[in-house]
Amino acid sequence: LEKKYDKAREFCKKHKTRIHYVIYGILITAYLAVVIAACCLNFQRALPLFIITVLAIFFIFWDFLMAKYEDRIAAFFSPGERYLENQWFWLKWVLCAALIITIICWLIFDTAKQGSRQLISFGGLVMYVVLMFIFSKYPTRVAWRPVFSGIGMQFILGLLILRTKVGFDVFNWLGIQIQTFLEYSDTGAKFVFGEKYTDHFFAFKVLPIVVFFSTVMSMLYHVGLMQWLIGKVGWIMQIFMGTSPVESLVAAGNIFVGQTESPLLVRPYLPYITKSELHAVMTAGFSTIAGSVLGAYISFGVSASHLLTASVMSAPASLATSKLFWPETEKPTVTLSSGLQMAKGESKNLLEAASQGASTSILLVANIAVNLISFLALLAFLDSALSWVGNLFDYPQLNFENICAYVFMPFSFMMGVDWEDSFIVGGLLGYKTFFNEFVAYERLSKLIHNREKGVSTYMNGVKQYMTVRSEVIATYALCGFANFGSLGLVIGGLTSIAPSKKKEIAGGAFRAMIAGTVACFMTACVAGMLTGPGLEIPCHNLLGSAFNSTDFPANSTELVECCQQLFTSVNLSQEIFPGGNHNLSSWKGCCQILDQPAFHCT
Repeated sequence: LEKKYDKAREFCKKHKTRIHYVIYGILITAYLAVVIAACCLNFQRALPLFIITVLAIFFIFWDFLMAKYEDRIAAFFSPGERYLENQWFWLKWVLCAALIITIICWLIFDTAKQGSRQLISFGGLVMYVVLMFIFSKYPTRVAWRPVFSGIGMQFILGLLILRTKVGFDVFNWLGIQIQTFLEYSDTGAKFVFGEKYTDHFFAFKVLPIVVFFSTVMSMLYHVGLMQWLIGKVGWIMQIFMGTSPVESLVAAGNIFVGQTESPLLVRPYLPYITKSELHAVMTAGFSTIAGSVLGAYISFGVSASHLLTASVMSAPASLATSKLFWPETEKPTVTLSSGLQMAKGESKNLLEAASQGASTSILLVANIAVNLISFLALLAFLDSALSWVGNLFDYPQLNFENICAYVFMPFSFMMGVDWEDSFIVGGLLGYKTFFNEFVAYERLSKLIHNREKGVSTYMNGVKQYMTVRSEVIATYALCGFANFGSLGLVIGGLTSIAPSKKKEIAGGAFRAMIAGTVACFMTACVAGMLTGPGLEIPCHNLLGSAFNSTDFPANSTELVECCQQLFTSVNLSQEIFPGGNHNLSSWKGCCQILDQPAFHCT
């Protein structure tokens, strides 16, 4: 038996590669058979599986071809590359002129179709670019290719996702799938904390999502899927934007992991990067959020599809703002030709990876919990102290949110937020900058829930919710780690990874935080340009609350639009509002606003 065992072992060792190919072949054949069977039974139901399979096959073949025939492909395209280099002097001016004409035409036609609110967002985008250029570290050394190509990538991504039906449906579907996936964390929370775990919503409902997501990300990292995906996204950004491999990979990594985890992907190269590259690495961390906390914000009630879109759009924006705020003045030593390799996970198997992911999340969960406890307590104290000071001058309403609202109000308005909502969004931006985005998203979720419940728009002179457009822009503007708490986290985390860069990290971190904040604002501007207008609040809720509140402004555009729909429905004998077309207070209020003839109002 021992001899036969040794022979079998020797055979397996000798033909190890072939055996692996046979096993992989059997598994792939079985998988394809399952896909074909599912498509034959119900193609509509199996469509997501079919698309994922087609994409996987495409990228496998792409990687195979690039690995085997990369030199031949490069040689094939080299004449075209040389021609472009020779003609680039006049070609770049033709491209710039074509781009300017396209932007002007698009703005004219889009403004005619959608309204003038998008122009404010476009003006805000231009304003942020100009401000970053004025306060740039080396204004005369700015390379404009990364800046314009980064903004262009932002715009193209936003256009595909927010304006095309296919793109919107895909990201909406992804958002729904992520929400469904995150709900599986409830099973573990219910077992550990009991049936009434939702009574303590944040501690026992939101924080377990962070643990679950961290576990899944660790497993995906172990099997190599995350490195592969980050590598592909980073390669795309590097080709289009002309950025270095290190900063492109870190920016791509920040879409999926946190600001202290993504630099680990390129840990061996950090001691050799330039100051501009280091600034880009830090900016990428400040301008995006981690996948682990993404689930927590979704559980608050913030739109999953918009959070996903914001995470993707902010990656090229971070490189654009970074290269504008701190241009490259040195020659990068780490290039594609130097053979950049991403770091691999330390776990030996999948179960160990899952366990490590769960254990790693302990520090993250504790950090979130203690920061929220301390920040909210500090905020309550600040509000009380400011109210006392304000009371001395007959202004007891003075609080931290009001001060931040006045400071950030111009910035929020220039993103395209409605003027009456810009004060609220300014307050949210203050919470995010001086405390953290958890506090800001928690406040935003309350405003969203108020709108969905149809509460009175104004209460004691304070607006209780915003329009959907303002909510969308605020979601994009808040989607980043750029706050003073994260500043210490980044300095400490990066210093431990690259001690030789300690001085440069400390010197550039604050500028990186500002660049990260502006990157989020620019993403919000693009979202404002592409988010279409329309009736934001259901008319039956709006009319019901409007005329039962003495504080509601009579000249509201949404209110006038609802009244017009109400009268139109009578003329066409249609019922457009649930439960009937009218009630007495709505009729009376609409008659006063629109000054309708006696046919409608007697």
